[in-house]
Amino acid sequence: MAMNSLQKMYIEMVEKALDRYVSRQRCNDDHVLEAMRYAVLGGGKRVRALLVLNFNRVLGGAANDAMEFAAAIEMVHAYSLIHDDLPCMDDDDMRRGKPSCHKAFGEAVALLAGDGLLTLAFETMARNTSIPQEAVLEGLRQLAAAAGPRGMVGGQAIDIEGSAQSVDELTGMCLMKTGALIKCAVRLGCISVGASEDIMAQADIYADAIGLAFQIRDDILDIIGDEIELGKSVGSDQSNQKTTFATVLGLEKAQHLNERLTQTALDALTQLGVEQDDPLYEMTIELCNRKK
Repeated sequence: MAMNSLQKMYIEMVEKALDRYVSRQRCNDDHVLEAMRYAVLGGGKRVRALLVLNFNRVLGGAANDAMEFAAAIEMVHAYSLIHDDLPCMDDDDMRRGKPSCHKAFGEAVALLAGDGLLTLAFETMARNTSIPQEAVLEGLRQLAAAAGPRGMVGGQAIDIEGSAQSVDELTGMCLMKTGALIKCAVRLGCISVGASEDIMAQADIYADAIGLAFQIRDDILDIIGDEIELGKSVGSDQSNQKTTFATVLGLEKAQHLNERLTQTALDALTQLGVEQDDPLYEMTIELCNRKK
């Protein structure tokens, strides 16, 4: 994903914040802390953190008011990737161009590192003293719901069971598995500035569309992507006999659906007053057409 100077600055801010928050921890087992750092500071697009900070910005906020939110959601995402890669889940050996956490540290330490990042996320969010505590509490509630059985965990369970076979079923699963955390990121950006219900409703339209488009592009890249560029194995969906948007619709129709959802997201941004030359508008287009 191409980066302009603002997005690069945001990523640098998030990386420093993550380093700071994780480094504060004291652990009887240094391997767990090392594995936490390995996973959360191991690169990545920082999509969710960027959504938090960009929605905070376009709605008139200050980045420092939302930094704990941005760091926390990246911790939750990193924890989910550690667990997704485990042999009992997707059994992936590579992540972001390097060995998965369990390949580098062993399954037990990786499992604990994921648990550590998940719990640290909520501690980090609770440290936010820049905005009203009612807003912090709402942010905590939103993240807990998005990460739990009604969100990411529930979607992952459906994925493991393989019960989602139709487009409608896949849509429902992906709105939970991938979309819930993306939607939460957008909402956290809104919460950090005390956005109105009307603005939140429009932001939700954006988030649902971009979350689905993001997942569809992921499904497509698992078939046509380059392993070196992606930093992970391709073809895992096929080898695991997973049903995806790309397998149900075919590549061409899946791409058309991705494009329609992208336009829905862009239209929602326009309704929010975001101009076409805004970094958030540009980022949305890039995300849905990314090669990695």
